[in-house]
Amino acid sequence: MDISIRASGKSYTRTLQGIKISSLMRLSEAKFAAVLAEVENSRLFSLLKTAGIIRLSEFPRARFATKQFAGYDVKRSVSGIGGLIDGNGDLVKLIQRVGQEKFETWFLKSEASEVAVVEECDLTLDEIRKLRDFVDKVYIQSEFERPGNEPSAQPEQVLSVVAGISIENGKPVLSFFHREIWKGQYAVNQQKLAEYLHAVSADEADKAKSIISRLEFLERRKTTLYRLLEILLKEQEAYLVSGEPSKRKPLTQRELSREIGVDASVLNRLVSNKSVQLAWGLEAPLSALIPSAKQVNRELLYQIIEATPDCTDEQLRKEMESRHNVKLSRRSIAQYRKELFPAKRRKS
Repeated sequence: MDISIRASGKSYTRTLQGIKISSLMRLSEAKFAAVLAEVENSRLFSLLKTAGIIRLSEFPRARFATKQFAGYDVKRSVSGIGGLIDGNGDLVKLIQRVGQEKFETWFLKSEASEVAVVEECDLTLDEIRKLRDFVDKVYIQSEFERPGNEPSAQPEQVLSVVAGISIENGKPVLSFFHREIWKGQYAVNQQKLAEYLHAVSADEADKAKSIISRLEFLERRKTTLYRLLEILLKEQEAYLVSGEPSKRKPLTQRELSREIGVDASVLNRLVSNKSVQLAWGLEAPLSALIPSAKQVNRELLYQIIEATPDCTDEQLRKEMESRHNVKLSRRSIAQYRKELFPAKRRKS
């Protein structure tokens, strides 16, 4: 019996519903699309849709795009992305200098010599090596993660890219890569459903309730992710437009879960393996758009130290407060400095 129409044991039913929602949130976009297609291709779904019981309406402002770096995904460990997002803005600037089209052509698709890249991209040899090293660390070809091509060892899990972010008229705009998922929202006409259930056999009614229940779970996953992306685009607009990591706003999954209206554990599963393609052409985990206050403070401190490396911890504490209105203890400054520059001797 489907968990949503279980007649008794409400607490147990809610537990099972939570498990089902959490599992759906964790699915990659490709696997979610397959689950949705299975429902949409069923005989009963077609019958209910033809009868007007299920209807599809477009997502407001939904746009679509082709994934630019087709055949590539980001490693879940994202060791290179961490540096890009949390303290190495130089890479962002370097990629922006090259331009999205040239970056894809000369660093993702081409095995051209360094000399050729120097001429085409106007980069130094050192800059070319930095970018190639970054790409080698961050990207893998997704074909090696697909069924039928799996090596004997467990392949490293990759992030599932949901959408791309571009900048239009100074604002970040979202475009989805999986049209089959984001083509619209399904809604149920409850009056027509009740009339249908009354007119058919008990067995057919149970089957209809089951498929409606599955559809409701699928829609909850879509709307939760859509709402999250909308909030992140608004909250992180300054960062998404500028590419400057220090302009990210600190957020917590707990705060976001309250705003969206889902349990924090459900949102955690949703975020854990999803990514977006940033405006400068690289993919980043969704978690990069939900930085902690500590991550943001570390980036702000990094920029101050890079500009004034001779500052003492006390001077840095004062600079953080005067420049960014961030009040930190000298002990915290010392700890952040040690984490950012472990090889350098601290100045107290």
